[in-house]
Amino acid sequence: MTMTETVHVPLGERAYDVRIGAGLLERAGAEIAPLLHRKRVVVVSDATVAAAHLRNFEAALSAEGIGCASLELPPGEATKCWAQLERVVEWLLEQKVERRDVVVALGGGVIGDLVGFAAAILRRGVRFVQVPTSLLAQVDSSVGGKTGINSPAGKNLIGAFHQPSLVLADIAVLDTLTERDFLAGYGEVVKYGLLGDAAFFDWLEANADAITARDREALSYAVKRSVEMKAEIVVRDETEQGDRALLNLGHTFCHALEAATGYSDRLLHGEGVAIGCALAFELSARLGLCAQEDPSRLRAHLRRMGMKTDLADIPGELPGAERLFELMGQDKKVVDGAIRFILARGIGQAFVTADVPRETVLGVLEDGLAAHRAA
Repeated sequence: MTMTETVHVPLGERAYDVRIGAGLLERAGAEIAPLLHRKRVVVVSDATVAAAHLRNFEAALSAEGIGCASLELPPGEATKCWAQLERVVEWLLEQKVERRDVVVALGGGVIGDLVGFAAAILRRGVRFVQVPTSLLAQVDSSVGGKTGINSPAGKNLIGAFHQPSLVLADIAVLDTLTERDFLAGYGEVVKYGLLGDAAFFDWLEANADAITARDREALSYAVKRSVEMKAEIVVRDETEQGDRALLNLGHTFCHALEAATGYSDRLLHGEGVAIGCALAFELSARLGLCAQEDPSRLRAHLRRMGMKTDLADIPGELPGAERLFELMGQDKKVVDGAIRFILARGIGQAFVTADVPRETVLGVLEDGLAAHRAA
């Protein structure tokens, strides 16, 4: 068994711990109990996660004498919508959830984002605990307090900053993920090495086989280092006025590709992030910011992990370069009409800029689309 590690997110009155290790689900009652004013929580999950983990979670609460009511939502990105938000909020009100109570989000990033947003707006803010069950949620969406839903106009355009009171990242639950979901989460892990820690990227390259085999020690370190990096950036810039935009490396391309594929199973978020990071490094190399070897090295690592790396890896039709560029313009990171890109001067050296020639971006997209058409 791996030891449980703690990463503290020091945000003053909104500070909290991220607990990382195998077996945390079985100990969830003991972990959550200190937060409770009364021995009762409400849990929101999705049908897939509930089938795998809800019973164990309820048993862990029961062992500490904590009562529990639960709501199951449909799985998938389409759940991050107004209709399901309304359903969750109305259910929480039916459960007579008070401001001092705790709402638990048990699931991947979709459940964490949606339930966190519901907690943010219910009675102007109730406390919530994240129990992320996917690698992507453990390393990214469960930490940092970004909550929200999607709109037909774009992803995550409706939301609030609302920090959790606790995050329980149980490495053991990653065993239940499909290969595709696991690798999609790895797209966000790689991002952390690329944006600010070249030594971590080196470590990921060296430990590729252990991570692919879901070795718990390797995964614990990968999750812990990712969370540490995210926490450091969130503490510097909680509401994304500057530095926090670095966490969106690969996401400007990714969000456009997700919109182009209708937020469907054709492209999972983490797959889009991996392709987006490769495109961001390709763009950086073309602008003379980093060596041509850097995008090649990144693609080689992603391929070794069995991941999508290029537009050619996305099944089905894609719109043209102009339309993709237009979709990038719907991104939350647009300031005064200019798209802010996260580019890199090398692996581990990302920075934010709006000074990117449109023609160069279109060139990168057109080359990727040509390969997609040929595939």
